[in-house]
Amino acid sequence: MIEIQPPSPDTEPDCTIVQRVRDNAKAHPDRLAVVCGTTRLTWADFDRGINRVANLLLGLGVGKGDNIAVLSPNSADYATLFMGILRAGAGVTPLSTMASPEALAKMLTDCSARAIFVAAQYLDLVDGFAGDMDIARFALDFDHPAFAGFRAAVRGAAETDPMIPVGMADPFNLIYSSGTTGTPKGILHNHWMRAAQMDRVTPNGYDDHARTLLSTPLYSNTTIVSFLPTLFGGSTVHLMAKFDARAYLQIVERERITHTMLVPVQYKRIMDLPDFDSFDLSSMRMKFSTSAPLRADVKADVLARFPGKLIEYYGLTEGGGVTVLVADENPTKLHTVGKPAPNTDIRLIDAGGREVAPGEVGEICGRGPAMMAGYYGRDDLTRDYIWQSPEGLAFFRSGDMGSFDADGFLVLSDRKKDMIISGGLNIYANDLELVLLADPDVTDAAVIGVPSDAWGETPLGLVVLRPGAARGAAEIRDAANEKLGKSQRLSAVELRDSLPRSSIGKILKRELRAPYWDGTR
Repeated sequence: MIEIQPPSPDTEPDCTIVQRVRDNAKAHPDRLAVVCGTTRLTWADFDRGINRVANLLLGLGVGKGDNIAVLSPNSADYATLFMGILRAGAGVTPLSTMASPEALAKMLTDCSARAIFVAAQYLDLVDGFAGDMDIARFALDFDHPAFAGFRAAVRGAAETDPMIPVGMADPFNLIYSSGTTGTPKGILHNHWMRAAQMDRVTPNGYDDHARTLLSTPLYSNTTIVSFLPTLFGGSTVHLMAKFDARAYLQIVERERITHTMLVPVQYKRIMDLPDFDSFDLSSMRMKFSTSAPLRADVKADVLARFPGKLIEYYGLTEGGGVTVLVADENPTKLHTVGKPAPNTDIRLIDAGGREVAPGEVGEICGRGPAMMAGYYGRDDLTRDYIWQSPEGLAFFRSGDMGSFDADGFLVLSDRKKDMIISGGLNIYANDLELVLLADPDVTDAAVIGVPSDAWGETPLGLVVLRPGAARGAAEIRDAANEKLGKSQRLSAVELRDSLPRSSIGKILKRELRAPYWDGTR
């Protein structure tokens, strides 16, 4: 495997998350550790469950370097499994519930998973092939002849800590991209990388009796980057199995939630609730956003009406370049994603791999303490992902385009693959989307490039209108084009009932583009 040497944070990690969780259970056994629905686990309960999972796996012969898969909605069992797998010395492979059966089969084969734990609602995704694989299968909440019952299995496992030594270089988790073609890429994080991320625990108050509410899935790094700091800080994680805006606010009010991680589409749905202002949200101290850019107008609304600080992170699951925008401290920079995080170096490069001039748009490349160990078993893909700086340092290429303003704040332009090249000119879809979203009749929008005989490709706007809007697609297009430059103008607008999104709120542009390009390239 290619060796990637990330820079160290200000304080070199000296304690794994596995050890800190063990220590926290001893320090305050009666404090709540995990809450999900009606299940409330104290740290003592949580610790015993972790030990049972670890001993169950060890009894199967699971050891260092083995991968254990989980396919489930958020639950207290999932949280226990996550930490129990790590305590056994194995690596967690949290599988996307949005992946197809074909993609899941490829993931499990690619990582040679030793066991899989499945929840009933996702059984259909694996039932067609799991029985043919040499893998231990556990049913979390259902009966099935090809699956062992999870609860019965852990009841028979010992509660004593197996005390398996875990090193910083050992694998921690394997997160697969959700690609639908070929073999999805497995992003490998080790214990050092995850421990290095814990430098944010105290500054962000995760160790100050935090109550963190998470409603995005545990297979997503978006969730994990708040889940782990909360546990490392000895605080309480509240999990939602499925996001619902009103239920979310009810939990915040009832449980006096202090911390949360939400993706942009969730913020929008929460803030749009007619009775949002009737909820007591005064307990909230820290709100985080990541996975996609949070629109400036939504940030402004959150700052005006939702108590607590608002911090936006820009970064990738692979790691590397991370920026931080403390929104309440930078009200004139809400259109940006902030400045590079501590010990993070971000460079912008052109198509030839040369750094661009200040103020110019380039592909974002970054290096920092949180960098993946590589793509699992794919040195070729890892090598392609690296940009070597003139000083010989390894930076990760993001595929995102952006520029730095005069104050050093990063302004995102678009995904490199989403950039539209029309008549030889680069058009950034994000610029057009912002104009469409500023229209009071538009609630959601995406811009894609579609084939054009005259220009190669041309921008098409796909728009969701607010209920009751009387204007047509041509009127929306003309209003937007009045505000856009001549080279940016939309060729057309199509109205949609909704836009396809991933479970963490990203618009699935590949799905939107496919019908227009099938058979053309």
